[in-house]
Amino acid sequence: MFKSKRKMTFINNFIIDLPSPSNISTWWNFGSILGLCLTMQIVSGIFIAMHYSPSVTLAFKSIVNITRDVNYGWLMRNMHANGASLFFIMIYLHTGRGLYYGSYKLKKTWFSGTLILLTLMATAFLGYVLPWGQMSFWGATVITNLISAVPYIGQDIVNWVWGGFAVDNPTLNRFFTFHFILPFFLSFLIILHLMFLHETGSSNPLGMKNKIDKIPFHPFFTFKDILGFIISMGLFSIFINYSPFMFTDPENFTPANPMVTPIHIQPEWYFLFAYAILRSIPNKLGGVVSLILSILILWTLPFSMKQKFQSTKMYPINKLAFWILINTFILLTWIGARPVEEPYIFVGQILTILYFSMFMILPLTNKFWDKISY
Repeated sequence: MFKSKRKMTFINNFIIDLPSPSNISTWWNFGSILGLCLTMQIVSGIFIAMHYSPSVTLAFKSIVNITRDVNYGWLMRNMHANGASLFFIMIYLHTGRGLYYGSYKLKKTWFSGTLILLTLMATAFLGYVLPWGQMSFWGATVITNLISAVPYIGQDIVNWVWGGFAVDNPTLNRFFTFHFILPFFLSFLIILHLMFLHETGSSNPLGMKNKIDKIPFHPFFTFKDILGFIISMGLFSIFINYSPFMFTDPENFTPANPMVTPIHIQPEWYFLFAYAILRSIPNKLGGVVSLILSILILWTLPFSMKQKFQSTKMYPINKLAFWILINTFILLTWIGARPVEEPYIFVGQILTILYFSMFMILPLTNKFWDKISY
């Protein structure tokens, strides 16, 4: 009896009676939708894993078997493959909202959120290799080869990751194992993320620390989240039933062949901005470092952004810089899908400089505006 009461108290404090700012908008819905995306990916992934064979001779055939012969296997496969795209759309919108409204001021929440993004990227990359199509195989070969840029021991690490001298059966087995384990680690990070968030409370569009204008999470935001679930899942179900292969590379409908290299090797759309940055640096090690920094640079914001007000709404110049950054991100994604030739190489280099410089310009615009306004 005492345990059940304690459990109910925890639920009440953690979810139902959680004091939430009354003015948070629809942009705050994406966090809860991300939780739904993770649940969908784990459930569909477990069902797919029941029929998948992590072997270079059987992997591609097992995916065909899941799609054609397993009851509702086509649905599980379409949900899982396109669910990754939905996951990244939501997490990019969630991160963009955090940038715009100054959520990086909540340091623990921001650091754990960036770690979630990195873990999600690793999980998605490992999963992309598993169908063992042409682009899966060559994507794994190119990306894992980047480790060879590490001085002195790079090639040894690559061979250790591969489990041999090329991407082969041991590599596929390892990737499948880690792809299965990482979502559960991701779940742990998300719980940690929520705990840090509940320590400080949610940010709000005005960026003000208001301890009075708060309302309970339930029923006000639970119903709002449910509406978000219905809309996002409704649109998602239409997509997976009518255009399930829109984001699938045509090369991945061909079984992996180490003897035939695709004309244009590229990752999934959600990695293209980082891939464009990687390609823009002529030096291999420099490209790898820039690739990693394109995400880790988010960790610098809590230390560099020292403005008086949290929200970007208070800073017109900062608004402009933010939208330049967003457009740069979109253009880098487009450049990443272009062939490695002029003028795309030069444009990619300009956009790479602009992307990193925006993270230096944003703190300066804040300081400038604080001085002239207050």
